[in-house]
Amino acid sequence: MENELPKTKIDERTGIEYYLEGDYYLPNIVAPRQQKIILNKYGRMRLKFLKEHKKAEYTIMIMNGTLNTHLKEIQETAHNRVQQIINDFKAKSDLTEDMKNTDMFYWVGAMNSIKAQAEEIVLSELIYV
Repeated sequence: MENELPKTKIDERTGIEYYLEGDYYLPNIVAPRQQKIILNKYGRMRLKFLKEHKKAEYTIMIMNGTLNTHLKEIQETAHNRVQQIINDFKAKSDLTEDMKNTDMFYWVGAMNSIKAQAEEIVLSELIYV
């Protein structure tokens, strides 16, 4: 075995390490490890949107190791924004705490409507862009 090739080599121009697979050298490229996070509704929706509609951005974030950070930031921002919008809408509406006891069905319906409106605003502002 006089002409045995080295198992790995590094390209001096690019600094990329290559390993020997059969007769060919293949780049030894590994995506950086990312911290696991638990995604809530908004994080999962953003992830799905990126995978289906923004494939280039999704791939770049995976390769740079920034996907999980992005998803965590989006889900925290979305949650806080929904709460803020709900509080603003409640302040502008005619809902009172007494209505919980006197006209519970009206109060629940109004709160569900406010929450749905707030979520639609956040989806168009943060998730589907």
